Amino acid sequence: MSARGRRSAGILLFRRTDHGPEVLLGHMGGPFFARRDAGAWTVPKGEYEDGEPPWDAARREFQEELGLPPPEGEAVPLGEVRQAGGKTVSAWAVEADLDPAAVEPGTFTMEWPPRSGRVREFPELDRVEWVGLERARDMIVKAQAAFLDRLLEHSEGRDPARHPGGPSWPSRP
Repeated sequence: MSARGRRSAGILLFRRTDHGPEVLLGHMGGPFFARRDAGAWTVPKGEYEDGEPPWDAARREFQEELGLPPPEGEAVPLGEVRQAGGKTVSAWAVEADLDPAAVEPGTFTMEWPPRSGRVREFPELDRVEWVGLERARDMIVKAQAAFLDRLLEHSEGRDPARHPGGPSWPSRP
């Protein structure tokens, strides 16, 4: 499947603090992001195939990416974004707390260094962190910043479903 046809789904955890909402972001693992910070953080998410409902994929990928069961609670649909490489990402926000030290990330394998013939294993996410929305905006994959805007609308009592490009499905199937 080409990058333009790929789809991912994920869950953006958020919590309310005295300093405003915070979100849980993951720093992408592997050698391509090891020395990058800006634009190298993401909503915990993963790809899914035709036939799998995006919400089910988001819950499955949360477990695979973080090694923890997906959170319970109201799922606020944040809609879709299209990333620069063409991948479409769907996300839901769920209010929950999580200790980043409890995360046991899943792994992936790839040949590294390129053309070396050596296959190495890397964590899907090499670290996770709670961050405020403004700082998150500087860290997250550029297209995913729209999820932060939609979450802010939700936390301020506005309906993110009315946001242009917002969700077109119910919060839970």
